[in-house]
Amino acid sequence: MERTVRTKRWPGGAALVLAVGLLVASCSGGGDPAPKNPSAAAATATHGGHGKPFQAPPAAPLRASERFVDLKLAQPYTPAAPSGGTDEYRCFLVDPKLADRAFLTGSQFLPQNTALVHHAIIFRIGLDQAKEAEKLDAGTPGEGWTCFGDAGVDDGAWVGHWAPGANETLLSAKVGYPMPAGSRLIVQVHYNLLATGGKPGGSDRSGIRLRLTDGKADLAALDTAQLVAPIELPCATDESGPLCDREAAVKDVAGRFGKQAENTVTQLNQFCNDARPPVPGPTQHCDQPARQAGTVYAVAGHMHLLGRSIKVELNPGTSRARTLLDIPTYDFDEQAIRPLAKPVKIKATDVVRVTCTHDAGLRKLLPALHGTPPRYVVWGEGTSDEMCLGLLVWTPRPPVEG
Repeated sequence: MERTVRTKRWPGGAALVLAVGLLVASCSGGGDPAPKNPSAAAATATHGGHGKPFQAPPAAPLRASERFVDLKLAQPYTPAAPSGGTDEYRCFLVDPKLADRAFLTGSQFLPQNTALVHHAIIFRIGLDQAKEAEKLDAGTPGEGWTCFGDAGVDDGAWVGHWAPGANETLLSAKVGYPMPAGSRLIVQVHYNLLATGGKPGGSDRSGIRLRLTDGKADLAALDTAQLVAPIELPCATDESGPLCDREAAVKDVAGRFGKQAENTVTQLNQFCNDARPPVPGPTQHCDQPARQAGTVYAVAGHMHLLGRSIKVELNPGTSRARTLLDIPTYDFDEQAIRPLAKPVKIKATDVVRVTCTHDAGLRKLLPALHGTPPRYVVWGEGTSDEMCLGLLVWTPRPPVEG
């Protein structure tokens, strides 16, 4: 049954997609068999986690009317996880100094300290939101401000992101993210300090390379739609401990990330399972009606270290079914945005499903998770928690020619 979701944000800075019409309707999960644990070598090969040296590939040549704008955090920042956790989400306000309108046709986040940077999201905001962000920045010690759950200001539009394996993605069609004159950017960086037990472990001064048009051409306006499903992953059969109790695990997430984290777990169950009791299991999925016609140009999927597989499907179980994204062996270090070979039209009556499988057995196999207590895993913002997030780069217009 379709329901209106009033929450404005999902965790990790993922703005809820009411504005583009994707609305959570029904989810299910639980009954699928748990995946067999792989060998330690196989597990660590595809779930190495962050920390690998990052070298951005050479930029593709500029196209007609494009230019590069290079930005860096104003000062180095030394993250320190609050509330006894091992993660901090920090937001930084940056100014591309746009005197005239432009379109963002490509972006490359440049992590300076990959031992700390788990992922990053780039939001566009207008002048009113920028004033609010400036107040947050000025009232918070150090560079930027802590921003679990969202970017700290309303109406930020997701225009780019980075996770291990992601580089600049260029779409051949005449599309781009609108950047009105005076637009600012908020860069939300997830810092993970598992290796130092949450204590400061060095500084970071990451940067961004923006590819901007001169704004004269009227490109089709891109948006990023987010497809979410709950996580209800119980402890493995050979694990035990106080956090293997779901209620205790949810309270632990709230203690580390705030009340909004607990609300997210509750809301995901309400929206996706029609408020029925959650069904524990490694595989969960969520169906969401499009409610607005448009065209999808690229897709991506995001999970954390316990992720096994992720799939995004259009109209599953019908004669119009097609797969937009299928990653049967999820690799945390390969989270690139994947352009579709041919843009896919979506009707307002279509349904999109995201499905994720997680494996609690990986907790014992991955060096990054050694020493973390067994837990019932729900949606959470930490590296030792989990997410199930599909991304659609799309526009509410018919396909445009390149």
